[in-house]
Amino acid sequence: MNPITHDRLQLATRRQFLGQSGQLSLGAIALQGLLGPEGQAAGYVDPLAPKRPHFDAKAKRVIYLHMSGAPPHLDIFDYKPELQKRDGQDCPDSILKGRRFAFTTGVPKLMGTPRTFARHGKAGMWMSDAVPNFHKIADDITVIRSMHTSQFNHAPAELLLFTGFERQGRPSMGSWATYGLGTDNENLPGFVVMISSGVQPSGGQACWGSGFAPSVFQGVQCRTKGDPVLFVSDPAGMNRELRRKTLDALRELNERQVAELGHAETVTRIAQYELAYRMQTSVPGVMDISKEPQAVLEDYGANPGEPSFANNCLLARRLVEQGVRYVQLFDWGWDFHGTGPNEDIRDGLTKKMARTDKPVAALIRDLKQRGMLEDTLVVWGGEFGRTPFREGRTAKSQVLGRDHYPDCFTLWMAGGGVKAGFDYGLTDELGFAIAEHPVHVHDLQATIMHLLGFDHERLTYRFQGRDYRLTDIHGHVVKDILA
Repeated sequence: MNPITHDRLQLATRRQFLGQSGQLSLGAIALQGLLGPEGQAAGYVDPLAPKRPHFDAKAKRVIYLHMSGAPPHLDIFDYKPELQKRDGQDCPDSILKGRRFAFTTGVPKLMGTPRTFARHGKAGMWMSDAVPNFHKIADDITVIRSMHTSQFNHAPAELLLFTGFERQGRPSMGSWATYGLGTDNENLPGFVVMISSGVQPSGGQACWGSGFAPSVFQGVQCRTKGDPVLFVSDPAGMNRELRRKTLDALRELNERQVAELGHAETVTRIAQYELAYRMQTSVPGVMDISKEPQAVLEDYGANPGEPSFANNCLLARRLVEQGVRYVQLFDWGWDFHGTGPNEDIRDGLTKKMARTDKPVAALIRDLKQRGMLEDTLVVWGGEFGRTPFREGRTAKSQVLGRDHYPDCFTLWMAGGGVKAGFDYGLTDELGFAIAEHPVHVHDLQATIMHLLGFDHERLTYRFQGRDYRLTDIHGHVVKDILA
């Protein structure tokens, strides 16, 4: 017996030994087919191979558009005439009592919106002048005005939204989707992430990580400039034939390690090497938006070769069209405290939306024209809302901003089995509390999983003796918004 293996078995507890014995057999079974079609063993089940959900799904894929920093919903979607009337008044003590805010203390002043609101679409949805292109897709979306969360700081709020827990270490929503469904294109990742505005979300890479699940299910970050995926290109002096021989040698070493130790991450490592090899030829073509007709580029406001949210929206359509299961776009710069001109809910919000609402509206139209919207779920929103009063640090400034607010915010969904042109939920007359149909972020997660064909209570991953799920021990499907 290998002395290393012997020592390992001596130190193992009974539970560890039995668990790892199972891993050995499962690892060996998995290894039979990890290597795909290029001269590798037949019969292997790729961890990203397409899988059937629990029931017939309305959505085959998801594009999640996250506005990192939390958009000021009271200046975009949630119109409050009573708040307008009471603009500049002291915030009622009954509302402030017992509450904590991120940057506001004392008695803040109520602040009505400086934006102009009007009704749009057949349902007469309230939207402000900040989002002129959203006006055109009002009949395609479901607006949920009664979202709420339990976190009022960015990083824990984003982690809760995307992993179901406010601290790092658990699989993200995209990882759960690819774990449950796999991918429809073996040459592309099942889960792709793109970032715009130059900054990662406050929750960091954990927002698309796989946590304690195998890393093959984590999001692959792609770029719109330079190599689409870092380090995917062959090193200088290495051609494709030599790359293949190198991977074959690595595969043989990893196979031996799986046979001896049975670690699931080793199986994942083989899968990732092989996927990276296939991606070298498939990814550059998918990521090349210069092949799109000029009319499409203009509709999105996309400019090939330049990193932008518009380019990422167009790439999201191209990726899901090619079988990627889950695409997540992060756009930084939505933290409208009013600490500078870019955070002003007047000109700052106008400029930010000018770069984003056009490509989002174009994405909805594009998917619809291609017959893909009905089975592609698109989600737009932030991690929490903004206060109905002025942010404390900037209360005497000429720049208007709002503080973090977890109790109320707005999010919208389109396609993929949700109603079109539908308003859901209601907040009170000042925007401080939910008055009708509260939707917690766990409910949102349960609903997304349901639309993908999963009972969120049954899609689990066993770790350290416990069955975990995205929604933890919470979450209810919001059936009222389902088509």
